[in-house]
Amino acid sequence: MEAKKRILTGIRPTGPLHLGHYAGALENWVGLQTRYDCCFLIADYQVSDYADDIARVREAVWEVALDWLAVGLDPDRSSFVIESLIPEHAELTLWLSWFLPLGMLERNPTLKAEMEEFGRRSVPVAFFTYPVMQVANILMPRAHLVPVGEDQLPHIELTREVARRFNRQFKEVFPEPEGLVGRVPRLVGIDGQAKMSKSLNNAIYLKDPPAVVNEKVRSMYTDPTRLRASDPGHVEGNPVFLYHDVFNPNREEVADLKERYRRGSVGDVEVKQKLATALNAFLDPIRERRARFAAKMGLVRDALAAGTDRARKAAQATMALVHEALDLRYLEKFRG
Repeated sequence: MEAKKRILTGIRPTGPLHLGHYAGALENWVGLQTRYDCCFLIADYQVSDYADDIARVREAVWEVALDWLAVGLDPDRSSFVIESLIPEHAELTLWLSWFLPLGMLERNPTLKAEMEEFGRRSVPVAFFTYPVMQVANILMPRAHLVPVGEDQLPHIELTREVARRFNRQFKEVFPEPEGLVGRVPRLVGIDGQAKMSKSLNNAIYLKDPPAVVNEKVRSMYTDPTRLRASDPGHVEGNPVFLYHDVFNPNREEVADLKERYRRGSVGDVEVKQKLATALNAFLDPIRERRARFAAKMGLVRDALAAGTDRARKAAQATMALVHEALDLRYLEKFRG
């Protein structure tokens, strides 16, 4: 029987997960776990303000694991992995850093955007090494596919280039992974910003209770050119309708709202009320599952421990291949 192809993907633990995570990643992951050997990584090494608030990062690891279980990721089918508990990630990062020129890192759009967020603050050295660690994360399980958001595709190409350089110079160890973008490449924030983000305070979280969801939907941006409910409105690019398209399964209702919005016969209040209803119907089972697991945190711990243990064994096997390719087995040459 042919072995399943491997998938590596992950999330940095900065807090609970939101609808942007679901639309851009988690929805895709749930379907993939039945067809691939999946490794879902909690990338705690890579939180940019780790040194400032280690306790918050620690708490966020549990938040992420709870949200994964709540949306239907199955630790019996896939591995839930804590990055920092596998020291081989740090070792592979160091070796691969010799194959990745600084100029390639500086051209990475994600790194450039995050550098701008730092502004004039002192930037730690780890900020430049974490993209190398992302490469190491993907190559460690010798992944074939990497589910990512649209904005992460340049990083997959970076990973492919590092794999090519290593394989060409030493030995064929790493597959060149392919990026896999989900149904929704990117979900805008409720304020219309290009990305939903905790730091921008424009997110609806998977664990938000119904009243909070209702309030956030009421505050959502719509068509800024529309002054009255009787004015014809724009549907395209309107955040409320973008969310309807993604999360409201009643396609007839969505089509009716769009048609009436375009001719000025429905107000933002009704459009938002129906969106809030659809979102809460979508989130209800997720919130219920999350509450069940939160009441049994031992199960969450066991899922993380078992997945990390499996990933550690796979990492040790990969590093044995890397050591062989680099001819690092110094002491074996002089055994009596």
